Amino acid sequence: MLHSWKSIVTCSSLLLLVVAGCNRSSDDKAAPTAAISGSGSASPAAGGNQVAAPSKPASDPKHPVVLIETGLGSITVQLDAEKAPETVNNFLSYVKAGHYDETIVHQVYQGQGFLAGGYDTKLVEKKARTPIRNEADNGLKNRRGTIGMVRLPDTIDSATCQFFINVADNPTLDHRDRHSAAGYGYCVFGTVTDGLDVVDKIGSVKVHDIKEFERTPEQLIVVKSIRHVR
Repeated sequence: MLHSWKSIVTCSSLLLLVVAGCNRSSDDKAAPTAAISGSGSASPAAGGNQVAAPSKPASDPKHPVVLIETGLGSITVQLDAEKAPETVNNFLSYVKAGHYDETIVHQVYQGQGFLAGGYDTKLVEKKARTPIRNEADNGLKNRRGTIGMVRLPDTIDSATCQFFINVADNPTLDHRDRHSAAGYGYCVFGTVTDGLDVVDKIGSVKVHDIKEFERTPEQLIVVKSIRHVR
């Protein structure tokens, strides 16, 4: 499904992005409830060069930095609390609570992006907090190396804990209008500043479909932790 990642958004789905919902137990046999929807092709992923983010002073509260430790390597992300304050605050609250420790990358859309943040290594969904306002209208675009929030494809303000990282430019996920959930887009709230090679590695793993998810990695990719480092 090249034109839609069926599993990205809030409790969620990715390009269409389809991500599984954030509050579903492993006993629930229903299909994932969340998703990111969009039409059109994603731009081809660039090479392994790092995405350059504007340099910011150390400990800048408007641009905090987090370190995502995965089984395939580390990814450093600079968040943008200037453009997406509510989203960054929400994400950091989950980080502080240790919510992301020992979770998994549960869906990979090769050449587009991958979803994480909602399920533990047993595929049990982690309890999420109240959904937040969608800040997709902040001017940030779903470009290669950016991090965004997964949400329900038919509900604008439904993002909670799940996030996705764009492996390529995905303009169909950008904010276009305020008239529909599809047009409102998916909120970008940061940029990968180091570890883009790890992003590419995760974005190219072999996947298969299982009862719980479509396009889940054949081999478990564990998010060991996410830490607020600066």
